[in-house]
Amino acid sequence: MSAVPSSSGASGANAAIVCFGEALIDFLARPAQSPGEPRHFVEYAGGAPANVAVAAARLGAHARFVGMLGRDMFGDFIADQLSGYGVDTRDVRRTDAAKTALAFVSLDGDGERSFSFYRPPAADLLFRDADFSPDGFADAGVFHVCSNSLTEEAIAAATLAGMRRARLAGALVSMDMNLRPSLWPAGFDPAPRLLAALLEADLIKLCGSEFEFLARHLGGEEAALQRLWHGYATCVLITDGATPIRWYTRTRGGSVATFKVAPSDTTGAGDAFVGGLLRRLVALGVSAANFNDFLQREDELTDALRYAAAAGALATTRHGAFAAMPSAADVERLMQEQAQEPA
Repeated sequence: MSAVPSSSGASGANAAIVCFGEALIDFLARPAQSPGEPRHFVEYAGGAPANVAVAAARLGAHARFVGMLGRDMFGDFIADQLSGYGVDTRDVRRTDAAKTALAFVSLDGDGERSFSFYRPPAADLLFRDADFSPDGFADAGVFHVCSNSLTEEAIAAATLAGMRRARLAGALVSMDMNLRPSLWPAGFDPAPRLLAALLEADLIKLCGSEFEFLARHLGGEEAALQRLWHGYATCVLITDGATPIRWYTRTRGGSVATFKVAPSDTTGAGDAFVGGLLRRLVALGVSAANFNDFLQREDELTDALRYAAAAGALATTRHGAFAAMPSAADVERLMQEQAQEPA
């Protein structure tokens, strides 16, 4: 695969971060206030790529969400929330053919989540290649996707088409695997479809368990990385909670420390990390055309990853998804408070 786009694409601080895929309602469990009372669930707007769009917008980026919402009360709520957080929604589509997806989320004592999804059927799965705007990639500096828009064949085809459209327009293509096994059909092996999408991305973000998943399917961690280098990827990031972020390029690797916080809800933390990273890249003028050059400047890469880590850490200290995304001032304050000691 060639890593050279067919056009220069948008660049600079005004380039759009375009996030494609699912938006849904997270109903977050709250414990009973007294013995004998039932727990209750609080409605929050969420969905991984929508969270990334909100995170980037909260940090000052021009962020756009592209996807399908049901023409129902939950779709209305998500659309209003996206707009309220400053996300461009001009390419959001609406349908009567299915309802907006729901997820019920419970937390353990450390803020770790378990999910119960009501999807499929769901509106986000009905987006097709023809639903992309003809000019929807003209200002895109980055196009970002997750794997939850790969769980059915038709929406997977639309996702791959979007990634290829973005590349032709010169955008940097980003993918957070964000694997949710319960969303995939029973007995279906997601690995081939996941790999097909990962091979279309320049920038790949995995959590530790997702890297282990790929390693099991591809013959070990080194074999997994080598397989990813056969696609467009030039940077792979691996996050694992509070442990240092591992980064790999085709020629080097390293790690970056995270931040110490008291987590209460890890929902959206990875999305905040991605939103922070993409915001930092766009602010630095990084584009598909110069991404490889950027990766050679380790100090700048480390700074961008620290910024992303601060955004992710802060998201764990707040409940919800959209509602948990930090401001730029919050991120900069945490970075100053926990500045790394000189080597």
